[in-house]
Amino acid sequence: MRSLRKLAFGAALVAGVLSFGAAQAKEPIKFAAPLDYTAVYTFLTNEYAQGQKDYLRMINDTGGIDGHAIEYLSSDTGNQPQRGIEAYNRALRDGAVWFDFLSTPVARAMVNRVLDDEVVMITAFHGRGDASDGETFPYVFPVMSTYWSQAATLIDHMEQHEGGLQGKKVAHVYIDSPFGREPIPVLEKLSEKLDFNLRTFPYASPGNEQSSTWSEVRRYRPDFVIIWGAGGGQAVSVREAIRNGIAPEKIHSVVWLAEADMEAVGKDTAKGIRKFEGTANGTDNELIQEIITKVVEPGNGSGPKENVGRTYYNVGVATMAVSVEAARLALAEFGPPLDGDKLRKGFEMIENYDANGLLPPLSFTQKDHQGGGFGRVAQWDGEKWAPLNDWSNPYQDIVWESINEDSAAFKEGR
Repeated sequence: MRSLRKLAFGAALVAGVLSFGAAQAKEPIKFAAPLDYTAVYTFLTNEYAQGQKDYLRMINDTGGIDGHAIEYLSSDTGNQPQRGIEAYNRALRDGAVWFDFLSTPVARAMVNRVLDDEVVMITAFHGRGDASDGETFPYVFPVMSTYWSQAATLIDHMEQHEGGLQGKKVAHVYIDSPFGREPIPVLEKLSEKLDFNLRTFPYASPGNEQSSTWSEVRRYRPDFVIIWGAGGGQAVSVREAIRNGIAPEKIHSVVWLAEADMEAVGKDTAKGIRKFEGTANGTDNELIQEIITKVVEPGNGSGPKENVGRTYYNVGVATMAVSVEAARLALAEFGPPLDGDKLRKGFEMIENYDANGLLPPLSFTQKDHQGGGFGRVAQWDGEKWAPLNDWSNPYQDIVWESINEDSAAFKEGR
């Protein structure tokens, strides 16, 4: 039964097992990534997982972590919490110490389980923002900027680099879900602090029809627009904004806006649109170049070559790079076998880690599992995302007000 269960994880796992090379001599480390390949997150999952697997291929082919290979246990949850729980149970029995679901519904459903079982779950750009509070959520790591930090970064860019916000109008146009509503409290606090007018405009999920919402936005006559959705709905938002007379350079997006969305809108039509960026894009980065040289060019990549360097590919590489660094530090400090508690401590030992420039400098502590909340704003130049400013983490005092408020409520109800 055990071997049959492993086969169910699919070709990704088989490839990982067969590619250990020099790292076969020691007990493998098992990372589980039960992702949504068939339902809501299909716009990014394949590209994201490709980045994770290519990075692990490079690590395993060069000896793993001190001789320990990393097995990548992959399966499909279909964005369903129950399927996520089943995949989690299988992987936990197989010895997994790290989990990534890349699904807010599944990740939220798993919080109590990973806290009880003392294994690490990363929730990069999804899940609970208040899990940044490592004292309340010791085994959950958002790893990168929460949606609160993303909103703060976008607002700060408008304030510092786009003519200021005092007396101006900002429209927050969002999918009517917890994800879409999440940044509103921070935006409201920032509107008071910076003296701008904020108005929110929801649209129904999944976002294929937004025309009536954007008619209201047009009547509001905003100076700046923030679009807060994901997948196909983001391209719809961009098209509707432009159709309603909003200049592309006045449109700002949460992290979920990628090359495919710009291609859907039209590369030239979308020129000027801005978004939050949590990792560097493109192939110029040193780490991405190393993957190209050692994995992609020899023909060992796990997916289409054209995905390499795209937004979600690089995010996948970044999440795995941080996790491997945590495992490396944990093994060096505590020795094998690696378990969830050692891995947690490994994350909390990371200081100013930037994955050779792919990331802003991340530092984790027992309190801060967000890594500092750094990001920047990038602009679509017609062909690629080009950064407009340096990495920064503005208004973290306001961000942490929200983190602490929500984490206290979780702790009280647990």
